[in-house]
Amino acid sequence: MNIRDPLVIPDVQGSEDKRKLAIDQVGIKSIRHPIRVAERSGEVQHTVATFNMYVGLPHQFKGTHMSRFVEILNAHEREISVETFKLMLDEMVERLEAQSGHIEMTFPYFVNKAAPISKVKSLMDYEVTFVGEIDKGEKCFKMKVVVPVTSLCPCSKRISDYGAHNQRSHVTITARTKGFVWIEELADYAEKHASSELYGLLKRPDEKFVTERAYDNPKFVEDMVRDIAAELNRDKRIEWYRVESENFESIHNHSAYALIEKDKAKA
Repeated sequence: MNIRDPLVIPDVQGSEDKRKLAIDQVGIKSIRHPIRVAERSGEVQHTVATFNMYVGLPHQFKGTHMSRFVEILNAHEREISVETFKLMLDEMVERLEAQSGHIEMTFPYFVNKAAPISKVKSLMDYEVTFVGEIDKGEKCFKMKVVVPVTSLCPCSKRISDYGAHNQRSHVTITARTKGFVWIEELADYAEKHASSELYGLLKRPDEKFVTERAYDNPKFVEDMVRDIAAELNRDKRIEWYRVESENFESIHNHSAYALIEKDKAKA
């Protein structure tokens, strides 16, 4: 009689695969975990991030050990910080015996903003993503911030007897840096070069100010990405960037879109 030892469980993932096809990325998506992020004000913000964690799988292995990704996530502090996020990348590649790894964490980040006239404060949220990658020992860290703003069409203003169409826009700045850059700094670049920035709460005097500011500061989608790119070119801490702007048009059933990407080392 063949009696199987109940304590010996076959490792199917670690078995050999004979198809000779390596997998570029394999892992887990959309797992949530608490994190903490330092604010420019000196405070610490507690929020929740959605993680994607992948490694490259050599052709000889049938599968990766999915449970190890969750173990790595939970092995650190209850709330993951930017520092532990970077350490997790090395640990993931080592524990899964991989040559390459990729971790993303996307989270809402809140800034307490004062309205321009009344100075009433309210929270404004931004979507932030940290991306860490390692390939054969080479590491790369990028930060992406999605900033909602207002854009007002210069053409509409020029050709209309009164009024001009405007819309909410999403400016996305992704940057690879060689020095420390606050989340708020990337948001500042986007808001500075929009027709107007947005606020969570506005009183009537604020609404008047914001509306008139946008009217006096019309911007095409092309204007916004060019103006922001010019600022990023001057920031010596930023090595590579991608600036995108998507205008959710108010008089068309489509968006207007523009992108500038630059690697300063290749300029």
